[in-house]
Amino acid sequence: MTQYFRDAATASAAAFAAALSAFAATALLSGCASSLPVERFYSLTAGAPPSTASPADAGGAQAKTPLYIELQAVSVPQQVSRNQLVVTSGAGRVELLEQERWAAPLASEIGQALSLGVTAELGAIDVFRTPTPEQATVYRISTNVQRFESAPGQYALVDAVWSVRRIGGSGSSKVLTCRTFASEPVAAGYDALVAGHRRAVARIAAGISQAVRAQASGATPACPAAPQAAAGA
Repeated sequence: MTQYFRDAATASAAAFAAALSAFAATALLSGCASSLPVERFYSLTAGAPPSTASPADAGGAQAKTPLYIELQAVSVPQQVSRNQLVVTSGAGRVELLEQERWAAPLASEIGQALSLGVTAELGAIDVFRTPTPEQATVYRISTNVQRFESAPGQYALVDAVWSVRRIGGSGSSKVLTCRTFASEPVAAGYDALVAGHRRAVARIAAGISQAVRAQASGATPACPAAPQAAAGA
């Protein structure tokens, strides 16, 4: 009988120890999980306004067919071709922010923002990788971002070379190549930094829209006037 009680006490102690170990492990895991840094994701297209223009706005009152653009894939410098935000932290030094990330690869973010901006401005249809009617006129847009700099509390800079080429239709092929240097002052914080980049990309989209509108109306296209750079950029 004494041996029975000893065995029972030993089993109870072992069960208690196992339960205590399980509780400690759960508490430890919960503590680790709560201390993990939170990742935040940003987009250049968040809050983009819907299109309010029509093809007639771009090509004049006589425009009866949709205005087609083809915004090709955007290229960006390799230094910023990643999901993390890359910020300048001194002369010749940059930092990768592991917890501050783009919602999509940066080139895709810029391309989508430009597409939404141009189509909203012109009431156009972006037919990239989409068939178009025979003899349709398409305005092919190429964009090469040469600089994309982020300086929190200072400026957001996008320096891009872009071209608009008229292809198809009855008109002759025309191409216009321009450069837009867009630098926006920003307040402290990453939300303000991303908002500055949205404004910079919107300025590029406005310049592209101006070139497409000129070609569609038959006017001689010209590059937009270069604005003054922000201080410190």
